[in-house]
Amino acid sequence: MPVRRITALAAVGLAALVVPLAACAGPTTSGAPTPAGTTTAAFAPVTVDNCGTKVTVTSPPQRVVTIKSTPTEMMLALGLGDRIVGEAFQDGPVPSQWASAAAKIPVLSDMLPGQEALLATNPDFVYAGWESNVSTTGVGDRPTLAGHGIGTYVSPSACKEPAYQPDPLTFDKVFSEITEVGSLFGVPDRAAALVAQQRASLAAIEPVSGVRAFWWSSGEGTPYAGAGIGAPQMIMSAAGVTNVLAGVHDTWTSAGWEDIVSSNPDVLILVDASWNTYDSKVQQLESNPALSQLTAVKEKRFVRLPFASTEAGVRNVEAAASVAQQIRALGLGG
Repeated sequence: MPVRRITALAAVGLAALVVPLAACAGPTTSGAPTPAGTTTAAFAPVTVDNCGTKVTVTSPPQRVVTIKSTPTEMMLALGLGDRIVGEAFQDGPVPSQWASAAAKIPVLSDMLPGQEALLATNPDFVYAGWESNVSTTGVGDRPTLAGHGIGTYVSPSACKEPAYQPDPLTFDKVFSEITEVGSLFGVPDRAAALVAQQRASLAAIEPVSGVRAFWWSSGEGTPYAGAGIGAPQMIMSAAGVTNVLAGVHDTWTSAGWEDIVSSNPDVLILVDASWNTYDSKVQQLESNPALSQLTAVKEKRFVRLPFASTEAGVRNVEAAASVAQQIRALGLGG
């Protein structure tokens, strides 16, 4: 996944661990009422193998901390925002349809919170976007959190062990996460409806053709770019775009500008992040003597995507549709 300018979090290998949850159907230990829509009475225990960690949920989690935007948005898309007791390390604002629910979620930290701040929320579950979020360099490793009675789940697209890393990431795997999260939280019907909606939207995308693109995720000097097996490649493929770095067997990669100049892409996909904005990327491209000579820069063939839509999650279909639409608006792609 892209590395933020402010911090770099190392992924860690995780030993297998059974993580039982003891979330109850009644009030939590903090006295907070059970969120509406809980289906504890009909809930059968669920066990999943998550990045090599065995996670067992015996009743739907009620007090969840989300780390990174993709887990928060997954919860909101499934109507589970009232179960989030804290969010952290968010990558940008949520879409307008979730803004009201998101405004009620306490923000623990703009970056990765410390374990003390996490425990203060009295969570029964942590849903993280990256493996490194639940490590000794994050809020605590998974065995430690389990010792506090806190279950953990990491977005499967972010698994780093070769046996678990999606290779390549596909929309089917993104949809599988929706299904799995729906099962863990006791809302399988909502998950099935969301997957059906996303499949229909994906099928409705009219791909462009004959367009080569470079995907610039982050990096103020050396660009951190979309490579051949991760979310950027998946999104570009759905949009019908050829990734000039498709041959790099990685999710994201550091790319040399000289290689980008020599590949002369038709379009530059620029990810808009608060720490490395779309506008700052355009300024760097237009002010650099070599980069400014690229046809895509001269003709302002830029595609803009919000960062939170570019990591695997519920906004990837929307991102693919947006890429195709923006390229057509530039007069390219048929």
